[in-house]
Amino acid sequence: MNIREATESDIPAISEIIKTSYATVAQRYNLTPENCPKHPSNCTNVWVDNDFHRGVRYFVIESCSRLIGCIALEIASETSCYLERLAVIPEERNKRAGTKLVNSFIRKATELGLHKIGIGIISKQSELKQWYQNIGFVETGTKSFDHLPFEVTFLEYHI
Repeated sequence: MNIREATESDIPAISEIIKTSYATVAQRYNLTPENCPKHPSNCTNVWVDNDFHRGVRYFVIESCSRLIGCIALEIASETSCYLERLAVIPEERNKRAGTKLVNSFIRKATELGLHKIGIGIISKQSELKQWYQNIGFVETGTKSFDHLPFEVTFLEYHI
């Protein structure tokens, strides 16, 4: 598996990876374009293109010359960033691609001189929360938002 920084030519593949990967979450929690229009299962090329133009950096993981996953890094402040859009296509899950992406993300954040990584997940995804905690993330709180049909749990990783 090889990880590299994505370019704008990767946008169609990235949006498809995100949409496909998050479709299983949308199905599990009954998230639809109507009740959760900004959920990544509704990702489009325009979303990813807008991210690129806002300065979000995407990284992709390849296996056998095929993109199988991605992760996005958004700078939040001089010392912190957000980990976003971690996605691995369903047939490639449980083969350590997600862990490799997160570890690569942590190395990149360190290189950039950042000290804190934040992420938000669906609170009911206890197995995902445990996965992040096993990497070293710490839960910092939960919050409900009017525009989301689920509660969000926030986690942080300190470098």
